[in-house]
Amino acid sequence: MEKVVKKVIYSSKFFNDLQTIYLYGYEALGSTIADIFQEKILHLTYGLSYQSYLYPECRHLATKTQIYRNIILDDYLIIYRIKSTKIKVLRVLHGSRKIKTIKAVKKIKTK
Repeated sequence: MEKVVKKVIYSSKFFNDLQTIYLYGYEALGSTIADIFQEKILHLTYGLSYQSYLYPECRHLATKTQIYRNIILDDYLIIYRIKSTKIKVLRVLHGSRKIKTIKAVKKIKTK
């Protein structure tokens, strides 16, 4: 059985979130911890290219086809969308965000 490898692409909001998380971690815990956490996020999202169905459907973005999925990493939710040829990583949100903010992820456009 051949593995299907999909291209992983990122929204600009994902990179904004990543920068905000890094700066918070840097100020609160120092550069080493901030670097390690950022690397964890990137490592998990790179891995989606071959294991996009490993993680559960995002319960706040339920669809019949279960295309919206999430990775829970500590207090953060990494939300991505599965397409036929690619994975679109949309946001990294703190778990305390309002449901309305999470649902707005559906409107994010990527290239």
